[in-house]
Amino acid sequence: MKAVFSGSFDPITLGHVDIVIRAAELVDEVVVGVAVNSAKNGIFSMAERVAFVKDAVADIPGVEVALVDGLLVDFCTEKGADAIIRGLRFGGDFDYELQMAHLNKAMSGIETILLPAGREFGTISSSMIRSAACNGGNVSEFVPEMVNVALRERFRHQ
Repeated sequence: MKAVFSGSFDPITLGHVDIVIRAAELVDEVVVGVAVNSAKNGIFSMAERVAFVKDAVADIPGVEVALVDGLLVDFCTEKGADAIIRGLRFGGDFDYELQMAHLNKAMSGIETILLPAGREFGTISSSMIRSAACNGGNVSEFVPEMVNVALRERFRHQ
């Protein structure tokens, strides 16, 4: 079975990496799709985000990284994916993800597998990481080292 785990990953967090590791234990192949999201103002370019994701998942067997530019269900069809993987954090993720799962199923027939975030990652989001980092916060325990270095560099003069 092949599954897609997608997100804007701006930046990728250790919570995202945890979902990829756990998904790779459940399916034969995981495609991590780095998505273009015009509704979000990102801090890192697409090239930077793809590089960060590739670095973060490099040691996980059966994982590839690709750019998603368009509908997720179309990307899944292109990649020959059988399922979509989504992570659920504490709070309101479930309602939104359930709606998206039903929409994706109706549009393409693809199933969605919902994985709860690990206890230590249940409250982490990329937007929280960006906010903390831009205000001088230490986010090293929440992001891969390459991302931590890039965040410190990006916000060092603020």
